[in-house]
Amino acid sequence: MTLAFELEALRALADPNAVFSDTRQWTEYVGVVSEKPTYVVTNFTRKHRVRQDFFSGPRGVEASLENVKQQFETTRHVLVSNNQTDADVAENVDWEFLPLEDAASAAEWELAENTETDDPFESSERDDWP
Repeated sequence: MTLAFELEALRALADPNAVFSDTRQWTEYVGVVSEKPTYVVTNFTRKHRVRQDFFSGPRGVEASLENVKQQFETTRHVLVSNNQTDADVAENVDWEFLPLEDAASAAEWELAENTETDDPFESSERDDWP
């Protein structure tokens, strides 16, 4: 199985590193996809010590999933996301969609109480800018 986490779903987990370690026991490949710029994904995964087999790069989620499917030939390709609009994206590229809450419940992953924003420049709600 190839398993992709959408970045916002990964941010909603209490311990992303532990989740990736757990998934490595029953998947062949695991990585992160996002519409965010590459540096946002990289900053998050480094901070949380998440070792990924693939990531979006400069592509969006749909293009990333297509690319990953071509590179990693496994019997299943599953996208975990907490955004229902990603269900349509997954369907468009012949991936299975799994809502984060369902995945977390089944695998006994703990959800974070508060999600974080890794990059202060990513937010448009800065009050210290002129």
